[in-house]
Amino acid sequence: MSAGSGKGPGGVLGGLRASSLSLFFAVVFLASLVAQAVSGVAVFNADQRSAGLEPLTLGQYVLSSAFWVDVTENWQSEYLQFLLFITATVWFVQRGSPESKKLDQAGRESDEDQKVGEHATDDSPAWARTRGWRLTLYSRSLSLVMGAIFVGSWAAQSAAGAVAFSEERLRDLEDPVPWTEYLSMPDFWSRTFQNWQSEMLAVLSMVVLAIFLRERGSPESKPVGSSHEATGVEG
Repeated sequence: MSAGSGKGPGGVLGGLRASSLSLFFAVVFLASLVAQAVSGVAVFNADQRSAGLEPLTLGQYVLSSAFWVDVTENWQSEYLQFLLFITATVWFVQRGSPESKKLDQAGRESDEDQKVGEHATDDSPAWARTRGWRLTLYSRSLSLVMGAIFVGSWAAQSAAGAVAFSEERLRDLEDPVPWTEYLSMPDFWSRTFQNWQSEMLAVLSMVVLAIFLRERGSPESKPVGSSHEATGVEG
């Protein structure tokens, strides 16, 4: 039985290697989430003891608004970053950056370039071979899904943040605030903007630094010997 047949040890290892990038980041994500929960409950319980309140178990903390407001505020900013980058790179270009399309390719591009409709190939997705709303929807499906996750995460952050903020007020013997009022408060927007600015800086750094710096073998970098002027070239 051949190693590439998808069965047996060789096939399993080959399949793992073919998905190693997503598996790597899935493991790092889960490890980071667990580490955040463990360190977060320690900080939270220190505050609880200082206020003369009962500490939470790890399980209770993971189900609390205090944990989820921190998680979702990072999720929404990450998906906003990807949403803006995906859509902005359709129209905007940056000379010399591998993160940009070539300078003369700004826009949605032709059906031939995008391999849709009569230009689709045998292995093209089914909706790429269609016309009408299905092709339009599929042509924007990545940004639509990223946008939906961003909006959902942002809504979850606001809801969890309102609960966490009200819990803090109750500990201080103050009245809680409704969700609609929390949306207009500095606490919510401070949490939001401190994440947005860092994500935009990260994208800007990637776009600009990749013009002049290299990482051999990475598709996020130009080939080491490429000119600084080379645009839309991957290594």
